[in-house]
Amino acid sequence: MQREDVAEPSSGARGIQSVTRLNAALALLRVVTGVVFIAHGGQKIFTWTLPGVTEAFAGMGIPLAGVTAPLVSLLEFFGGMALVLGLFTPVVAAGLAAVMAGAIVMVHLPAGFFLPDGIEFTLTLFATSVALALAGPGEYSVDRVLARRRSNR
Repeated sequence: MQREDVAEPSSGARGIQSVTRLNAALALLRVVTGVVFIAHGGQKIFTWTLPGVTEAFAGMGIPLAGVTAPLVSLLEFFGGMALVLGLFTPVVAAGLAAVMAGAIVMVHLPAGFFLPDGIEFTLTLFATSVALALAGPGEYSVDRVLARRRSNR
């Protein structure tokens, strides 16, 4: 998936610098967001355990907690790893955005905006995930390496 329509280098060095900065920004956004998801998914899997997360989801009224809790935990953990690498970025980021939308609506919205229980953190993760789903991984990613290999065949 080439994204050459992002910025045309027709304006000389400034255009190339803009593309380079955009790719660096996407890499930073992707890696930091991925690390946050790895931490939260890892906490669910290794600290709280999947049965504990399932019980917590059921207690919060999350539908199908027996399916949803493991799915969310594994998506956060392995999806975070995929974001760090820039692997399957649009699909993984869309899935993580859906998880954050669910968390906002089903868990955090009644507590208002501010932490510790409000939506500000989940809203930020939702927005970064949507941005990555829309923009793609950028040049510094496994997705881009794979796309180059496919186009060179």
